[in-house]
Amino acid sequence: MALEPDHHPVNHPLHYTAHSSGIECIQITEHMNFCQGNAVKYIWRAGLKGNPIEDLLKARWYIDREIARLESPGCTNS
Repeated sequence: MALEPDHHPVNHPLHYTAHSSGIECIQITEHMNFCQGNAVKYIWRAGLKGNPIEDLLKARWYIDREIARLESPGCTNS
């Protein structure tokens, strides 16, 4: 099975490089905190790897966790 030229199952998996913009997901998420980055990652790949609803539910889980962190007493917005 031939791989696409830029495809590598570890370094450049198709479900992160298939976006029509040509941008790889990590180019965006590496500028975010963990929960925000993971939420974007799961939205980005929804429908490209497995069940899209499961990916969106995972994104929601990370968004809810980030909201809880931001609402916690003494939180610094970082």
